Amino acid sequence: MQLARIVLFRLLALCSLLLGLIGVVLPGLPTVPFVLLAAFAAGKGWPQLEARLLAHHKYGPVIHNWRRYGLVPRAGKIAASLMMTLSLVLCWFSTFALLYKVLLTLLLAAVALWLWRRPEQMPAERALEEQK
Repeated sequence: MQLARIVLFRLLALCSLLLGLIGVVLPGLPTVPFVLLAAFAAGKGWPQLEARLLAHHKYGPVIHNWRRYGLVPRAGKIAASLMMTLSLVLCWFSTFALLYKVLLTLLLAAVALWLWRRPEQMPAERALEEQK
């Protein structure tokens, strides 16, 4: 059972990392959420990959800040909001059933609300502690 768990987490980590890498070059596909998911899954079943992700010069600090403080930088919030808005506009001009359009609108509104309530910077007292 333990081996199956490790294999599943490694597979999730690889798939998430692959999607994140594709997102680097493909507009519209987010990178950071997939890298965060890859780091989470690697932490459960692939410590070596987790260590490499945490040591990455660009994504390592993002992973640390997410894990410690739940931080989402403003640029990430803006990019996510723009992509969700674009998705909704395309959805509403599509031939999807009205129920799907309404459900997607409600879901993305809830995600946007949650996202914009996340902190953008670490608390000042913690920033001072980390400078010491």
